[in-house]
Amino acid sequence: MEKKNKFLIVIVGPTAVGKTELCIKLANTLNTEIVSADSRQFFMETELGTAKPNADELSRATHHLVNTKSIHENYDVGEFEKDALSALEDIFSKKNTAILTGGSGLYINVVCEGMDEMPEIPSEIRQGVISDYSSFGLEYLQEQIKVLDPEYYRTVDIKNPQRLMRALEVFRGTGRPFSSYRIKQKKERPFHVVKVALMRDREELYRRIEKRMDNMVEQGLFEEAEKLFPLRFLNALQTVGYTEIFGFLEGKYDREEAIRLLKRNSRRYAKRQLTWFRKDPTYNWFHPEQFDEILDYIKGQINP
Repeated sequence: MEKKNKFLIVIVGPTAVGKTELCIKLANTLNTEIVSADSRQFFMETELGTAKPNADELSRATHHLVNTKSIHENYDVGEFEKDALSALEDIFSKKNTAILTGGSGLYINVVCEGMDEMPEIPSEIRQGVISDYSSFGLEYLQEQIKVLDPEYYRTVDIKNPQRLMRALEVFRGTGRPFSSYRIKQKKERPFHVVKVALMRDREELYRRIEKRMDNMVEQGLFEEAEKLFPLRFLNALQTVGYTEIFGFLEGKYDREEAIRLLKRNSRRYAKRQLTWFRKDPTYNWFHPEQFDEILDYIKGQINP
């Protein structure tokens, strides 16, 4: 494909900011399709806990990489890069624009710029990290990464042991922080990238997060988590939205405390997402309700 005619429109922002609705509206206006870069929405078995687009939203625009994997599969960022580029190749074979959206900065970046090849880590090192996690728990992993790779610690979902274990095994296997492997040399992509970041006033965003959590609970989040409870140690379920409910189901605290933790951890997750995106000066920031301004900006980049 000719790069000069192809444009990838990237829409990012913290959880609950309003990415889904904006992207559907953009996809319909620009007559294109959406690729999800949200690492929590790939899995078929998870619904409410990941706030993925619902059936109505999925019917209003074509989405790629939503409900494509099972939680029983180990799916990493390298595999995602291949799948996302394949989806974009398909879209660009028919259209000149495509939309990439999500709140996972690492997954967005790997599509736009690639990442350095990760070295092969000996299995004994990987098993040693897994053993340490089993023996010492999540807090141990958090403290290790905080000391060994503070740059990654500032942006990673610190409630996700899979991400932390991966970073720790890379450090132990290479002596280099995981963050040092990320995008040292940008890969040439066959498309231009137009970056848009969404943000609301902090209090407004936090109200939306809390309302979303309340809605998820009303719609059956506890019941969904209870069905997944026997599988709670799978990597895909080690994330905000499920771990708080699993703690309740294990008898560690009551239902009210689980909801409080759900809201608190979601706010913290949003804060980490914003920390990541604000470090990238190539994003242009808008309120999600500034649709006309966003559309004008995108069109100006496509047709300068």
